[in-house]
Amino acid sequence: MTDFKKLLNSHANLVESTLEGLLSHEIGNSDDELEIEVARPGRLVHAMRHSSLDGGKRLRPFLVMESAALFGVSPEESVFAASALECIHCYSLVHDDLPAMDNDDLRRGKPTTHKAFDEATAILAGDALLTLAFDVLSRKQTHPDASVRSELVQLYARNAGLGGMVGGQMLDLEAESKTPDAMEITILQSMKTGALLRCACVTGAVLGGAEQAQRMGLLQFGNQIGNAFQLADDILDVTSDAETMGKRTGKDADKGKGTLVGLYGLEKCRQLLDVYLEGAMEGLEDFGPEADILRETAQFIVDRKN
Repeated sequence: MTDFKKLLNSHANLVESTLEGLLSHEIGNSDDELEIEVARPGRLVHAMRHSSLDGGKRLRPFLVMESAALFGVSPEESVFAASALECIHCYSLVHDDLPAMDNDDLRRGKPTTHKAFDEATAILAGDALLTLAFDVLSRKQTHPDASVRSELVQLYARNAGLGGMVGGQMLDLEAESKTPDAMEITILQSMKTGALLRCACVTGAVLGGAEQAQRMGLLQFGNQIGNAFQLADDILDVTSDAETMGKRTGKDADKGKGTLVGLYGLEKCRQLLDVYLEGAMEGLEDFGPEADILRETAQFIVDRKN
């Protein structure tokens, strides 16, 4: 196993253990003196744990932790912000899989939350994961400085909401009834998929107190790997299978959704992946070898098989 893969697994394990604690059945696991929660319904906790534990590469939290590491922030210091972002990502998957959205039965190789439980429980599990994310961001464990926590709350809200991921999901639904052009597809994907990847990279800069130029470099890096991630996903949707991917494939073509693969074809899209990769590397030009893990991450995103 390469050093990169070992680090990816190590960070994933740290996030997993943090989420285990956050998704306890018991109340009283916050850092507040005044406990506000009354009770945690067992079925809801089970659904949230089903949605978020024991699965996935934890790529977004990994990007948070490795971006923060550029500025001397340890994984243990950044894991709460990373876990909050993973809660938002997992919530989005739960809702994305619902019959009213993509209507998927398989996620990360196991039944989607609405299949394992029911639609109402899945909706509430997603709602609770999203809300938990902002609970976590508000905690002193995320960062001792309240102004930094406040900045993170705004950063996450804007990337997850109307002008970010949720807005992108709306555009994705609209793409089922019309044929978007290349620019519209790129905007859609930069919101629906790219927003949280971009957010992850900027989070590290915020936690580390980065200078503006460094933030802009990480923003460019995040934008480009977001584009690459979705394009690689669209390529795999055409070329891979459900067993390898851990989710249904061919669904974009089945729904008649416009994608860059459908517009340009596989060969041109593979060339475009290289363009995105080059753009991501350019975003890291002001960083030295300390950013090599992020460079490997970009290559990993381009080369991934699931």
